[in-house]
Amino acid sequence: KGPGRAAAAPPRTPGEISCNWRALQELLKQKAKSSNDSLSRCQAHSKKKNPLKAGDGQEVPAIQGKGKGKVVKAKSSQKMDNGSSKDNPALPKSKKAAREKTLNSSKSNGKGCQEKKKNGNVLENGDVKHKRRKTEEHVEQQPKEAEIWFDDVDPKDIEAAIGPEAAKIARRKMGLETEESKKSVEQVLVKEKASEGLTRAIAMDCEMVGVGAKGEDSILARVSIVNQFGKCIYDKYVKPTEEVTDYRTAVSGIRPENINTGEDFTTVQKEVANILKGRILVGHALRNDLKVLLLDHPKKQIRDTQKYKPFRERVKSGRPSLKLLCERLLHVQVQTSEHCSIQDAQAAMRLYTLEKKRWEAALKNKSNNKKCK
Repeated sequence: KGPGRAAAAPPRTPGEISCNWRALQELLKQKAKSSNDSLSRCQAHSKKKNPLKAGDGQEVPAIQGKGKGKVVKAKSSQKMDNGSSKDNPALPKSKKAAREKTLNSSKSNGKGCQEKKKNGNVLENGDVKHKRRKTEEHVEQQPKEAEIWFDDVDPKDIEAAIGPEAAKIARRKMGLETEESKKSVEQVLVKEKASEGLTRAIAMDCEMVGVGAKGEDSILARVSIVNQFGKCIYDKYVKPTEEVTDYRTAVSGIRPENINTGEDFTTVQKEVANILKGRILVGHALRNDLKVLLLDHPKKQIRDTQKYKPFRERVKSGRPSLKLLCERLLHVQVQTSEHCSIQDAQAAMRLYTLEKKRWEAALKNKSNNKKCK
């Protein structure tokens, strides 16, 4: 009450004190609410950008982001994974059991229980990979041409065992597919829009039938000649000069009606001799063909694909068959069933033209070396 002191405030009534206390409580509530809202927005924004990483890669319940309606997945910390179910007594028993089960499964799998939504169904990551793997395994692999290597198997059996694509490849390689496959073989052996007349080089092939007691001896039944482009310039069946005991139809393709109405042997022999005169003769195992024709030809003008050394070295055979040479060098199938003398002559000529420059150069060098000696 001395000088310089402020006068004491008048005492307040209980009603005024109660009213002021309520206003203070409302103000504190408003401040707490505003601070909580700003804190939750900040946490949501930070977790959306930088999700928490758990030690075992386990994800925890997501926080709903504002604005876009997307679910943001946050990951629990290692500390929470290791001790949350035991150290947090506030969790209900059911939640503890579920968390322990989740932890055990994550440890055994080595990955978290990441879930992905696909077509409205929630699938575990492992299930998605498993289904994708099964789908890839069940995709039918189309066979490659190199895988169909068997020659003596019926294409129908191949189709039943492997499928229609494999059978199609087999028929194409065997020359049995359809007219289309035969055309493809002919396209390799015959040059389109080429001359159909005589050329300097010609190829010949003969079909024989068996005579004698066991049909072991051979006589001429058919002779075919093609020019350098594979065009057939001569093809005739020949009447047998002896009684036929084995037509060898499975190989020769000759039947009784073919040769019974054929040309006389002497006529065919003269016609063939006139064609061969002064020309390079190409063929496969020509010694047998000339033998049944009772003809001879100068050795310098013979090109035998069976005796050509580079061919034998490539297929690694001392006496390669025409079928083997065509398969390895021309990549076509001939002689798959009954032989055709026209096609065999075309195949021999194509092998010759394939190697013509080297073949003729080698013979020329050989001749020059002999002259020098």
